[in-house]
Amino acid sequence: MTPRSRNRLRLGVNVDHVATVRNARGGAHPDPVRAALLAVEAGADGITAHLREDRRHISDADIEALMRDLAVPLNLEMAATAEMLAIALRHKPHAVCLVPEKRQERTTEGGLDAAGGHNHLAPFVSKLSDAGIRVSLFIEADPRQLDAARSMGAPVVELHTGSYCEAEGAARSALLKRIEDAAAYAHNAGLECHAGHGLSYETVGPVAAIPAIAELNIGHFLVGEAIFTGFAASIRRMREAMDAARPR
Repeated sequence: MTPRSRNRLRLGVNVDHVATVRNARGGAHPDPVRAALLAVEAGADGITAHLREDRRHISDADIEALMRDLAVPLNLEMAATAEMLAIALRHKPHAVCLVPEKRQERTTEGGLDAAGGHNHLAPFVSKLSDAGIRVSLFIEADPRQLDAARSMGAPVVELHTGSYCEAEGAARSALLKRIEDAAAYAHNAGLECHAGHGLSYETVGPVAAIPAIAELNIGHFLVGEAIFTGFAASIRRMREAMDAARPR
């Protein structure tokens, strides 16, 4: 962890959709590793990459290069499968975030059912932790899911913010309150709390203001904004919005 990240809400930048653009045509450009290095220069405290089973964006070679070239933590998002576990144990990234994954979905549609899948997930948490990898579970803002994460020994949870970002008016306010309550519950349970999915300049402030949240992971929106303003500029603006919402 860098000195700057100890004193503020951390920003993890997800570079998956730089790889999506590359893969749309094939070849090597744009390079998600180059994007990751640029993100760090622009204010990211870490990099997130989701290695999907179908390799629709990030590739195995991308993970190898990110592990080689990054000087900041890599957060590897992955499904709880034997193949992905073997990859994580081989590379040993700083962190692994276990996420639900369905082949037909465009992006991750919701949180893990950590409570219902406890017996399946617990061995993954154990094996990754034994290898010195910090494990988080991507879950809904639900005390039942938080209790399950804690019971299987995961030190970190990441709250799914997609529904909050998509809602409007009173519905959005209610979902924000649910995230606030879940973050406080996680903190009181001894869990480090992160949040992410769908966050934009419009929606990030209220989430960034929640004191129990230590890190936000943001990707698709930043890559989209980069088309208009450049990748570094989009990250700097997000960093500024986060800092304005929760000053040091």
